[in-house]
Amino acid sequence: MIGSISSDVPSEIEAKVRAVLRSEPRLGPSFHLRDLRLERDGVILLVGEAPSVAAKKIALEKVAAIQGISGIADHLHVVPATTMGDKEILDHVRNGMIGEPNFKDFEVSESKGGRLRLVRGAPQGVRGRIDIEVGDGVVILNGSFPDLTSKRLAGVIAWWVPGVRDVVNGIAVEPEEEDSPDLIAEAVRVVLEKDPLVNASQIRQGVRHRVVRLTGLVPADSEREAAERDVWMIFGVDTVINEIEVRP
Repeated sequence: MIGSISSDVPSEIEAKVRAVLRSEPRLGPSFHLRDLRLERDGVILLVGEAPSVAAKKIALEKVAAIQGISGIADHLHVVPATTMGDKEILDHVRNGMIGEPNFKDFEVSESKGGRLRLVRGAPQGVRGRIDIEVGDGVVILNGSFPDLTSKRLAGVIAWWVPGVRDVVNGIAVEPEEEDSPDLIAEAVRVVLEKDPLVNASQIRQGVRHRVVRLTGLVPADSEREAAERDVWMIFGVDTVINEIEVRP
């Protein structure tokens, strides 16, 4: 449901936002917008809960397209699959990063009480650094990585922790790498191969701009849904078109 809107929002923008979100069936009945404020610079603040990463991204895309809005301050959080405290979430995210073979040459640090603490140093040459912070179920990732694919994989590893409400991926890529559909496709392949619930060899992907189309054959709806869910979690993906067929 869509809750009350702050009176600070001009009625024209309010009507447009309400109409756009209410007319989008993919958000589902559990989408809840608790607050919305339009700042003087045209940036709109969205506060609420979304049932999935997909719903969150769809809502942001729809609102961003409204004329008169110059940007979005995103405070839409995903309703977690499992209730977890910040310490438990931090433990899972940290262990996920340390256990990822692609990150074996990365230093891993975590923030507790506002202080950053190194928890795993790279055994030889350091190729990157991951800094992890968790607050109110929101995972904040900082540091530096050598490529966009690794940055995207780190974000998905954080999203895979079932208590996470949001992931803010502020990892810098050094040297800077120009994004492209080919790099998004590479990240899709890597993420699907990492998910034990998905047989990546049965799934094909095509990428145009930031839109990913999935095709192929899988034996169960659960695998089809898992593949789509994974792709929505990838940083930089705006739309997922799931054309995977299910054949038991």
